[in-house]
Amino acid sequence: MNGREPPSVFYNSCAFEFDSEFLISVMADMQIRRGIERGEFDNLPGSGEPLNLPEQHDPDWWFKSLLKREGLALMPLSILVRKEDAKLDDVLDKLSSKTDVRREIEAFNDLVIRARYYPAEGPPMITQPRDVEETVSSWAGRRAARLAENRRKATEALAQAAAERRPSGRRLFRRRRRVV
Repeated sequence: MNGREPPSVFYNSCAFEFDSEFLISVMADMQIRRGIERGEFDNLPGSGEPLNLPEQHDPDWWFKSLLKREGLALMPLSILVRKEDAKLDDVLDKLSSKTDVRREIEAFNDLVIRARYYPAEGPPMITQPRDVEETVSSWAGRRAARLAENRRKATEALAQAAAERRPSGRRLFRRRRRVV
């Protein structure tokens, strides 16, 4: 038979083989058409308004809009470490114990050291690890100054409240009349 095998008993010459992506797109199209017929797409927000499209096609438009919407920024690691260094003192001032402060400084130092091992992207890595003991002592000084300022403000507030509550001289010697 010309080198061909005879068709099997289960062979159907009318059967088609469909790709799974094709079937999914056909089913999705069918569901959309049914929704349109039922009127589920009527009165949607933005209906009839022009699309806000850029002048030129940008293949990364979705990614850029996500970054803008979420307030994210992609920056080189050296800049990220500089920003972390700039706000480290504010982060440390929110902590209440020397152990937590040391742990935070050591985590920052690990970040600086790991950043040195990455290939340079953008500006050079100039941020240095912090001396743990020196940073802890400066944190303790700032904390003591903050506590002293808070005590001074509390003392002033108490003195002002006491002055407002102090009765005038006439009311001290006034007698109450008894009603019998």
